[in-house]
Amino acid sequence: MFWITALKDITLLSVKNEMQYRQSGLNNRMRKTIDTSRLRGELREQESMSRHTSWKTGGAADYFYSPVDIDDLSVFISAVPIEMPIIWVGFGSNLLVRDGGLSGVVLSVVGVLDNLEFTNGNEISIGAGVPCVKAARFAAKQGLGGIEFLAGIPGSIGGALAMNAGAYGGEIWRNINQVETINRRGERKIYAKDHFKIGYRSVSIPEEEWFTACKIDLEISDKSVVEKSIKTMLSERAEAQPLGQLSCGSVFRNPPKDHAARLIESCGLKGRNIGGACVSEKHANFIINMGDATSSDIEQLIELIQATVYEKHAVKLIPEVRVIGDSGRYQ
Repeated sequence: MFWITALKDITLLSVKNEMQYRQSGLNNRMRKTIDTSRLRGELREQESMSRHTSWKTGGAADYFYSPVDIDDLSVFISAVPIEMPIIWVGFGSNLLVRDGGLSGVVLSVVGVLDNLEFTNGNEISIGAGVPCVKAARFAAKQGLGGIEFLAGIPGSIGGALAMNAGAYGGEIWRNINQVETINRRGERKIYAKDHFKIGYRSVSIPEEEWFTACKIDLEISDKSVVEKSIKTMLSERAEAQPLGQLSCGSVFRNPPKDHAARLIESCGLKGRNIGGACVSEKHANFIINMGDATSSDIEQLIELIQATVYEKHAVKLIPEVRVIGDSGRYQ
C-alpha cells in the first residue's frame, strides 16, 4: 500500500508541476502579447484576492486588471491570450477564491461601468459596476418602484444579472428590458430579455461573455412609498442577518418550498465551525470569517453543511456562492 500512496503523490506532484510550467508559459506569453502602452487602466501581477472578496480570503491572481472605462476594457480583453482564463469580479460578495489562487486574468469593474441614468420615461440604464443598493435608491428618489429588493443585495448589478439575484420575493430579470454584453474579442452586443433562459438564481449567458449594462422598466409610484419600502427591507435585513461581519451573504439557494436556513438550523449547525469559519448564530445560511479563516476552512464548512442536511433531510443544498481557483497551487 505504501508504494501505491507514494505513486499517487508522485503523480499529483507531476501534474501540479506540469500545470505550473504551463501557466509560466502563459504568463510569459501574456507579457509579450499585451501592449501596456495601449492600456489606460491598472494591470497588477500576483494580486491577493483577499483584497477583493467580502470573505477577505483567497490566494493570488496571476493578473488583475482594473479598466478605466468600457473602451479600455475592450482593448485589454481582446488582447488577452485565448488560452488564458478570464474571471470577471465585482464586489466579490458572492465569491470564494481558493487559497491556491487563480490562474489567468481577473477583471474588476468596481468603480467602473457605473453609469446610472434615465433613458426613456420610466426606464433607467444601469452599468454593471453600480452597487445594487445605489440602483434601488436612485429609482426611489425619482418615485419609481419595482427594484426595491436590490437594496438588500450586497453586490453589483453585473453580478446580479449573472445569477438572477433576488430578495424579498423579487428578481432582477423580471424588470429587465435589454442588456449589453462584451465578449472575449472585445465586441459589445445588445440583447433583448428573451434572448436568455432565466431560472432561479441562474441565467444562460454564453461562456466568455459578460454583462456590462442593462435597461430596466420600472413602475411609476410615490417617492415616499418606495423609500419607505426600502427602509423597511433594510431594517428587516439588519434584524435577521449578521451585517458587519465578514460573509458572502446567503451561501445556499433555497430549495423548492423550503428555506436553506431552516434546514441548516434544524441540523443543529448554528455556531459550528471549521478553523476560522463559523455558521452564523444569527442566520444559519451565512458563514462568517471570524478573522483568521482560510478559504479551505469555508469550503470544508460548506461541504459539511451539505452532507449533514442531506443525511437528515435528503435535500441537496446548492451553493449560491461561486467557488473558483486552485485549492493548493502554491503549496
